Amino acid sequence: MPPPRTMVSNEVYLLPLNDDGSPQVQGEYIYIAPKSKDPVIIRFAIEGTSSICRHGSLWVNIPEQGAEFQRNKFREFKLVPDFNRTLEISIPIHEAGAYAFYTTFAELPDLADHLTKSQTNGTSKEVKTKKTPLYYIDVAPRLTLEGRPLPLPAISVFSIISKFMGKYPTDWERHLRGISGRGYNMIHFTPLQVRGASNSPYSLYDQLGWDPACFPGGEKDVQKMVESLEKNHSLLSMTDIVLNHTAHNSVWLEEHPEAGYNLTTAPWLESAYLLDTTLLELGTRLKDLGLPTELRTADDLVKIMDAIKTEVIAKIRLWEYYALNVDRDADEAVDSWANGKTRFIDGASSPDQLRSMSTKEQADFLIKHGLLNMDYLGERYRRRVDPEVAAGLLSAIYGRFEGSNGQGPDRGAARVKIVEILDIVNVPFYREYDDEVAEILQQLFNRIKYVRLDDNGPKQGPICAESPLIETYFTRLPNNERTAKHKKEDLVLVNNGWVWGGNAMVDNAGPQSRVYLRREVIVWGDCTKLRYGKGPEDSPFLWEHMTQYARLLAKYFAGFRIDNCHSTPLHVAEHILDEARRVRPDLYVVAELFTGSEEVDYVFVKRLGISALIREAMQAWSTGELSRLVHRHGGRPIGSFEVDEIQGADSSSTRNGDTTPTQLSNGEPQYTREIIRRIRQVSVQALFMDCTHDNEVPAQKRDARDTLPNAALVSMCSSATGSVMGYDEIYPRLVDLVSETRLYTSESSKSAVRIGQGKGGIGGVKKLLNQIHTLMGMDGYDETHIHHEDQYITVHRVHPGSRKGYFLIAHTAFPGYGNGNGAFNAVHLKGTKARHLGSWMLEVDSSKEATEEVLKDGKFLRGLPSRVVDLPGIRMEVKGDETIISVRDRFPPGSIALFETWIPAAEHSSGLDTFVTSGAKAAMAELDLVDLNFLLYKCEPEERDASGGEHGTYEIPGHGKIVYAGLQGWWSLLKGIIARNDLAHPLCQHLRDGQWALDYIVGRLERASQQKIYSRLAKPAKWLRERFDAIRTIPNFLLPRYFGLVLRTAYMAAFDRGISLMGSNVRQGQWFLQSLAMVSAQQTGFVKSASLYPNRLVPSLAAGLPHFAVEWARCWGRDVFISLRGLYLGTGRYDEAKEHILAFASVLKHGMIPNLLGSGNTPRYNARDSVWFFLQCIQDYTKLVPGGISILQEKVKRRFLPYDDTWFPADDERAYSKESTVAEVIYEVFARHAAGMKFREANAGPGLDMQMTDQGFNIEIKVDWENGFIFGGNQHNCGTWMDKMGESTRAGSKGVPGTPRDGAAVEIIGLLYSNLKWVADLKEKGQFAQGSVQKDDGSDVSFKEWAGLIKANFERCFYVPLSKDEDSNYDVNPQVINRRGIYKDLYRSGKEYEDYQLRCNFPIAMTVAPDLFEQSHAMHALCLADSVLRGPTGMATLDPSDMNYRPYYHNSEDSEDFATSKGRNYHQGPEWLWPTGFFLRALLKFDLMRRAEADHEGRTEAFQQVTRRLIGCKEAIQNSDWAGLTELTQKNGAFCADSSPTQAWSAGCLIDLYMDADQEQAKYDKQHSSSTNGNKTQLPIR
Repeated sequence: MPPPRTMVSNEVYLLPLNDDGSPQVQGEYIYIAPKSKDPVIIRFAIEGTSSICRHGSLWVNIPEQGAEFQRNKFREFKLVPDFNRTLEISIPIHEAGAYAFYTTFAELPDLADHLTKSQTNGTSKEVKTKKTPLYYIDVAPRLTLEGRPLPLPAISVFSIISKFMGKYPTDWERHLRGISGRGYNMIHFTPLQVRGASNSPYSLYDQLGWDPACFPGGEKDVQKMVESLEKNHSLLSMTDIVLNHTAHNSVWLEEHPEAGYNLTTAPWLESAYLLDTTLLELGTRLKDLGLPTELRTADDLVKIMDAIKTEVIAKIRLWEYYALNVDRDADEAVDSWANGKTRFIDGASSPDQLRSMSTKEQADFLIKHGLLNMDYLGERYRRRVDPEVAAGLLSAIYGRFEGSNGQGPDRGAARVKIVEILDIVNVPFYREYDDEVAEILQQLFNRIKYVRLDDNGPKQGPICAESPLIETYFTRLPNNERTAKHKKEDLVLVNNGWVWGGNAMVDNAGPQSRVYLRREVIVWGDCTKLRYGKGPEDSPFLWEHMTQYARLLAKYFAGFRIDNCHSTPLHVAEHILDEARRVRPDLYVVAELFTGSEEVDYVFVKRLGISALIREAMQAWSTGELSRLVHRHGGRPIGSFEVDEIQGADSSSTRNGDTTPTQLSNGEPQYTREIIRRIRQVSVQALFMDCTHDNEVPAQKRDARDTLPNAALVSMCSSATGSVMGYDEIYPRLVDLVSETRLYTSESSKSAVRIGQGKGGIGGVKKLLNQIHTLMGMDGYDETHIHHEDQYITVHRVHPGSRKGYFLIAHTAFPGYGNGNGAFNAVHLKGTKARHLGSWMLEVDSSKEATEEVLKDGKFLRGLPSRVVDLPGIRMEVKGDETIISVRDRFPPGSIALFETWIPAAEHSSGLDTFVTSGAKAAMAELDLVDLNFLLYKCEPEERDASGGEHGTYEIPGHGKIVYAGLQGWWSLLKGIIARNDLAHPLCQHLRDGQWALDYIVGRLERASQQKIYSRLAKPAKWLRERFDAIRTIPNFLLPRYFGLVLRTAYMAAFDRGISLMGSNVRQGQWFLQSLAMVSAQQTGFVKSASLYPNRLVPSLAAGLPHFAVEWARCWGRDVFISLRGLYLGTGRYDEAKEHILAFASVLKHGMIPNLLGSGNTPRYNARDSVWFFLQCIQDYTKLVPGGISILQEKVKRRFLPYDDTWFPADDERAYSKESTVAEVIYEVFARHAAGMKFREANAGPGLDMQMTDQGFNIEIKVDWENGFIFGGNQHNCGTWMDKMGESTRAGSKGVPGTPRDGAAVEIIGLLYSNLKWVADLKEKGQFAQGSVQKDDGSDVSFKEWAGLIKANFERCFYVPLSKDEDSNYDVNPQVINRRGIYKDLYRSGKEYEDYQLRCNFPIAMTVAPDLFEQSHAMHALCLADSVLRGPTGMATLDPSDMNYRPYYHNSEDSEDFATSKGRNYHQGPEWLWPTGFFLRALLKFDLMRRAEADHEGRTEAFQQVTRRLIGCKEAIQNSDWAGLTELTQKNGAFCADSSPTQAWSAGCLIDLYMDADQEQAKYDKQHSSSTNGNKTQLPIR
């Protein structure tokens, strides 16, 4: 009996990196909330030759297990390039925090046709690497309470201000018991340290000392309290950490004034300090100046503002901080000029130019080039002119100073001139001064008006010493023994504050800010701003002091609330949190962060690892706005697709990590399974408060009755939530943190809290709400539906698995809502049952008398008289499968109703999820690739063909037909819908409306499985029927989700089955190669009207879908054999390759294979190139397929008689009466071409081709034995792949080919040469019987001789030299050359200029016959094509500089334009994708060829150049509904509506590239292994 198995699931978060090293996560916010205590694994996925792999390294500051986190200590993981693989680096993360990564790499140089000397000989040179920005990975803390995990969305926080709690421990324990009794699980303490002179909790006197009034025993009392919180009250604790300021009377400031911004550490504040001081002095002199000291009207204020202008601004000569001292600077300039100390600015105006300038222009020159000290305002006249630059200007104007006795200008004249110039230089400075003074005056006016006159202001009363004219911006430290050692400038410290709309990334007291001078700061006069500088070296005491403070807090508290996080320098907060996390790794960090920019918020969150941002429901000014806030924090929509893609289940076998056994310490085997999650874009988490301690309560901002619905709505959100002492109690006013002295009271603190109605606030209902919130958070209820209807908001929050939920009806209470029920429309919960938990309304006496009564209590903070009353406020009806809920007449504002809900059909839905996502792998296990063609694909014409015209692809109302009848058609839609969670998509609505789509999918497969050819589809059909039957009974609003689950599971299993049936290179390849490989399954299947044979149904390869799917249009000889190497040989589909080779060999005629196969019934022989691609594929088959040489001896029955051009129908007795081996067919091809052919197409005329003229049916092919080239075609036909025939009578192009390409086509000559060499080699090895053929004159020529003839002449005949000096060495006509350094497209065509056109065909010849090309010529031509022809995905079919270039193809155009009408320009500029494969193959081949064998770096660069050029194709296949690559695009990759959207050769030719790369990579690995004694650099690759 085998030992028991232990299964361990590892959480793996897949993080693909882009080519530039950035994460493939929208917004670049990577947030991970671990599901367990085990480490999470980040798996970086990097394409093997992306740009960052060039001398590339991945650097992470994630420490190894047991090592301490150091933010600036990064581990390096070398990125070893591999073209065919995705590099995967798996790094476990053991603790919460904000981690960072970056990559370094050497930038890929531009492709060049010449290498440097070091590149050529492979010698190394110093490599300059580039570093990407830092990217962050935030891992959420794992909190526990009472030994159980507490997920962050389950947190319910309660804020208290410690100084109002009363005596410790008696009063505290009473309140804590009441807080716990209401269901809160975390308490937030405002700072518990010793407070400063103002008594504000946020103005800390001593960060390391505890408030003695609360904690007389100091730290021991704090420790006891925290332990009691969790042990006795089930409460975690969080406290504020205040990093930006300290109390202005903190004693340690007197010892260390450098910890603040004083006039020594921040000299730029001098002018602000002078202004502040003088304003204060003015306030003491108002009476002496005859000005009002108590402002009663705006006129009084105007009088004071006039005094500020004369008594302050003018008297302190503020302009001197902005302007130049003209006398000083003029004297220095003249002295420098006289002493010959002049300087001219390189690259600026010359002396002659300076001399000829106007005075204004000369001043502008000095402003641009001659100013010093422009970085900040400092002391008076800090700004100055560089005397040497000014002297240079004088030298330009007057020449060199010749002394007082010289003939030139004297010092006086020079001084007059420079003063004139400097006065102009000063103009913008005075303008700057005027603007800032205007701003200063406006800010002063507004602030004084607010505090003295405005009704909504504090109305401070008379101006006096206790209430000065302004709030001072500065703390002036006392003169005493401690401060005596400091300079007076040290003792002036700027106070902290906030700036409306300020930039959180700018230090308000730093040199780049003038907000203190402009009086824009709302200052906290009791708080001195702290100056950390750039690092500990700038303020050693402060850094050490605050680090101790952070570590002390982390020792006791589970969480931090960062006060004024937006004002905290990021590098400081990083250090402080790093230190705190050393003490408490799972530190919960929330932040008060208001930057005014979501983008800047993300910067803080990412770098600090903030768990949540504090957001508040009381910010809402209406029911609609409150609904928006609840929607933002509520969770995902009900029925969301956004479920984790858990891989490791049976639906994704080839994408998983291995399930591998390891050994436990007790000897039992342990099996590990990887659950791979894709990191998705998420919003920043929130701590959503119903009210905070620094905002007004409902009794002030709304209606006191809104306390209940507002709290209930917050509690229903899928985020951490919170409240503040006084909210549940219905305090009438915001509690003043600074001036308030009364103590808290709460009904909940008096006795045990009971759920439901009660007096003195909402504590009883809040207990239930908090319990439900915690339950939902712990169990993962994260789907919600929020509905706003006039005064009402409803929230339904459910579990995505069990479908259990809670439903809330909240009647909000904003001013003016009255007492009615608000005309609420009935709610219909479809397929849902509900249990009424209760309905309550809040009654509050908020009358003026009641409010005054509460407020006049001098000892205690009390709530308004209130009570929560049970309401029989709802009706529930059950009709069929739905529950209908309505409210009764008595359901006034301030009422709520709460329900528990469940879906009977989903009572076992956690099991349903498992059921619908399991078993698919087994259901697909017997399918072959032709079965998968039907299961996954079948476009409209194919589906009609298969069903006798009865069935097509599915049509979705409001969307249209899906592109495939099979699963891919559905998945192409669903993958985007799921990614966007687009529940409003027409498909989702269609699924909610009915189950027709389910019937279609199953019915289609069941019908097919009745046919013998598709009998294996019975199991997938059964699997789908069972899964669909299981979800048919669930409510229709959930059907899209479950449909998505079933379809994704089935699709992934089918896709993976397809990959598993292919070669190891595909199975182990990266996603792009696998996507290309599945095009093989997509394009190959049974089509009744398009078999390979006239009397036998076999799968056939389509040229493309849907344009070339059925009947005569499906099977093209040229397309098949351009595609076959990649789609069949490159995927291991050797049988299909062989079948197609034999089928086309059987229809050989005229020494050619047909262009159109017509199932062998009506083959058409008008393609001069097809047969050469055919032979190339046979050659590849013999070399790539194990035992492939045996195909040469395979026999085929011949559709036509060998060496006989007679045409007869397929049912003629001569048809298939003769037999040949494949070798004999090959020989016949060479023999017929060598002897020459001249024939007229069988059945020529309009019935065969209605566009062609009569001459076009005449085919002539011959060899010029001077050079060995095959020539053929004429100007009336088009026998190569560029085969567009003119069709427009209107334009006069009918019967005129767009691209006849007669003569010798470059790709045909390359293919001919390749195949001649091959058969010659076979002859030498004794594997081919014949060695020669007979020429048209009757003489023999061997294959080897024929190939030699071609090689001897190819460069001479096809190359167009770069220099005309070399023209004599080549067969060129300089008069016709358009572009040099290219290979001709044709040789001796009917129109000579067409020979010299640059097209995308020469790389085909380069790929199959590289030895025909001179390497340097080839590389130059490829580089030229790269810059001229290559588009984002395809290759332009004609040089854009050619007069015939027309890059936009519209087949439907019927204009008078001869070039484009009826799409005649099909191959005259549009960008075709299949030539891209050949171009990149040639580029890789020749780039590697020119590099030294030992040049590993250079060889890697060659691969990377290719990788970079695949980006467009990768994006195209990802975005393609057809899951393929299109036939062609317009210019620069623009969409072409007439293109076939998925084309066989577009994909096949790129698989060819991967095959070549695989071979080259194997060579590279072998050399690299031998050069390092077999020790290859290893990555931690899964």
